[in-house]
Amino acid sequence: MENARIVAVLEEVADLLQLQEANPFRVRAYRNAARVLSEETTPLRKRVASGEDLTKLPSIGREMAAHVEELVETGELRLLDELGSEVPRSLVEVMALPGLGPKKAARLWKELGVESVEDLAAAVQAGTVAGLSGFGRKTELQLARAMTQHQRHRGRFKLVEADRMAAPLLEQLAVADGVRRVEIAGSFRRRRETVGDLDILVVAPRSEAVMDCLVSYPEVSEVRLAGDTRATVILEKGLQVDLRVVPARSYGAALIYFTGSKPHNIKLRQRALERGFHLSEYGLFEPEEEASVSTGEERDAQGSGRFVSGMTEKAVYRALGLPWIAPELREDRGEMAAAAEKRLPRPIELADLRGDLQMHSTWSDGKSSIEEMVTAAAARGYEYIAMTDHSPYLGVVGGLDAKRLRLQWQEIEAVEERHPEIRILRGQEVDILPDGSLDQTDDAMAELDLVVAAVHSQYDLAPAEQTRRILKALRHPAVHVLAHPTARKINQRPGMDFDLDAILDCAFEEGVAVELNALPSRLDLRDTHAMRARELGVKIVISTDAHHVRDLDAMRYGIDQARRAWLEPGDVLNTLPLSKLLENLRQ
Repeated sequence: MENARIVAVLEEVADLLQLQEANPFRVRAYRNAARVLSEETTPLRKRVASGEDLTKLPSIGREMAAHVEELVETGELRLLDELGSEVPRSLVEVMALPGLGPKKAARLWKELGVESVEDLAAAVQAGTVAGLSGFGRKTELQLARAMTQHQRHRGRFKLVEADRMAAPLLEQLAVADGVRRVEIAGSFRRRRETVGDLDILVVAPRSEAVMDCLVSYPEVSEVRLAGDTRATVILEKGLQVDLRVVPARSYGAALIYFTGSKPHNIKLRQRALERGFHLSEYGLFEPEEEASVSTGEERDAQGSGRFVSGMTEKAVYRALGLPWIAPELREDRGEMAAAAEKRLPRPIELADLRGDLQMHSTWSDGKSSIEEMVTAAAARGYEYIAMTDHSPYLGVVGGLDAKRLRLQWQEIEAVEERHPEIRILRGQEVDILPDGSLDQTDDAMAELDLVVAAVHSQYDLAPAEQTRRILKALRHPAVHVLAHPTARKINQRPGMDFDLDAILDCAFEEGVAVELNALPSRLDLRDTHAMRARELGVKIVISTDAHHVRDLDAMRYGIDQARRAWLEPGDVLNTLPLSKLLENLRQ
């Protein structure tokens, strides 16, 4: 069992315990364990197999370690089954609806037999919810709206979706009367692959104009809160927006507070305490008893002491003896220690890339011609690209057999003559067949500059069989890159289940790079998987997998994901100049 599934089981245990109104400390223990393990890059099954003491991990006590071992060894957790026999597991989804919680969800179950969101919808339709003490008609209507939103967006929003909704909203807020600064914080600023809400910070001398601007925004479907300095609205597509107006001197501190993950912020506040300070969203303060001077203007609005810093993030971090930490790194994955020891990575940037090593044209399932793709890539300043149309295994994509592949090379040569400013590598995305063989002749692959191997079928093979399949492909001497390694699609299809460490170890041994697919619907590898690849010394390629010229813009999402994985330019193959790239591919 892989880490993500173990984390999901522990989260579900916490939810069921909460529904039973168990001891809150016990619930919190499972939440904390799930959080810690979700950030773990080493497969837990490997730790268990090696006999490692799991209690050395933060928040993992003996009971939690035993649960992890049971899950790894049996694939099941008896405790979860026991809890599920007492409380319907589907009630967890009901509990998560806005306006409900564990107590109300439990009452709906006990008194109306509601076990799922579908049951609740039927009860609301029948009008029986309003008759429950403590609910009423107003609550029933709120639940109806909540379920409508729930059905439309059961998962979090993909980052690209959040970007599209955020951009016009920021434009409107930026021109509101008196606005000096406006920025989105939270998981959006950390560039997580999915976003639950938008946390917006605004600096303005008067908050009224900002609030009026937000609540009058045409895409707002519901206003949940509109106070003096805070507001919460729901956009038409279901995304929640939380806005705060903050004073200029607190802007940096607030940006830190609302950007970092909870564990990152906890460690930062602890560091402040160790140095005799108090850190909050209002700023960094020296407690009253420590302050040698304290005027009314210098005091925190919360009465915490003398104001020390807060106007900019860099100033706050500097006051705590740390360099500025890039938002993408603020996940409590060792960034605090790395910052203190001056060994933070220099995260990769879009400008570091010299080319794009996976894209498609009208020769297979692409929507743009080779020349159109080349022109667009050259306009982005690329030194090289790889044209990697599909192999023929999946008939629906119109892939190229060896004969058509050689015909394509003739067009590539003609286009390259017209575009001497960019090198076009002859490549192909070759299917890994169910038995691990490759969907192209050895002779044809030997003539390619780049062979990108990928799984596009039978995603549900047993983990051991899927692992053997991919390992066999990686050991083929023609393969240069393993594309979108887990084949997941965000909010649509889970990744394949296989031994990722075995795949990465083999990739290192064979000199095969793994792809970080930049398409916002994929972002595959995950950030934690890419971190693991980096730890094992595996080179990474960031590619767009573009099927249209506009898809080339997706590269920035690949960079976001790479930065979250602590990747530096030297970890990524397509930061190399052409001569060194070709040398690496030949090797």
